[in-house]
Amino acid sequence: MAKITTASLLNMKQQGEKISTITAYDASFAKLFDQAGIHAILIGDSLGMVLQGQDSTLPVTIEDMAYHTRCVKRGVEDTLIIADMPFMSYATQEQALANAALLMQAGASMVKVEGGAWLNDTIAALVERGIPVCAHLGLTPQSVNIFGGFKVQGREDNKAQQMIADAKALEAAGAQLVVLECIPAVLGEAITKALTIPTIGIGAGKDTDGQILVMHDALGIACNYMPKFSRNFLKDTGDIKKAIELYISEVSQGNFPADEHIFK
Repeated sequence: MAKITTASLLNMKQQGEKISTITAYDASFAKLFDQAGIHAILIGDSLGMVLQGQDSTLPVTIEDMAYHTRCVKRGVEDTLIIADMPFMSYATQEQALANAALLMQAGASMVKVEGGAWLNDTIAALVERGIPVCAHLGLTPQSVNIFGGFKVQGREDNKAQQMIADAKALEAAGAQLVVLECIPAVLGEAITKALTIPTIGIGAGKDTDGQILVMHDALGIACNYMPKFSRNFLKDTGDIKKAIELYISEVSQGNFPADEHIFK
């Protein structure tokens, strides 16, 4: 597999090829996923829940993220590496620039931030300084206390229209990728059609440009429960590398997510 860049992902969208993404937090799994042909790896602040045993992503620090980014970088040759900016690490432009620099120096090729059009100036400032940005809309876990829990977003028409407007604004500000989490499939399709940059869905239907799963969910080893939008690919194969290859294949062929994984 040729080295994946942000330009590669854009080309995949333009060619109608599906993008497969997964989280990873260490060199061993990152190397295995890279060899399986995954297009992008996200070092997610989900590590707070799946590695640290926290009940949310909020306790994760920028030091945690930089450490795990360095670990993942050592296992990757071709896959694009995206690193989450954790809670309150980009509350101001100055914080965003300093903390994004830490993650890029640790080995990320792109950073991810959660939020709508209020991030426009921050995204523009990051991109101007050579830091590619992935935006994140829908269920943004860092706002779990505002939402009152991990709930599907964008079901009301006014909120759906606001999310579409936010996505367009984030693209205009310079974002090169958008993650859409836990939204109705019809909204995931609408946002994808409204943008020229790729969309990556997690519980956002099958019409996004790609999919992402937390590795612990994709391998059926999550501690608490299996989200509706996930599937245990390890159960189908009995082998971790084959499980990831199956995930990539099912996404590529449009078989995942299936109807049972989609929010109506």
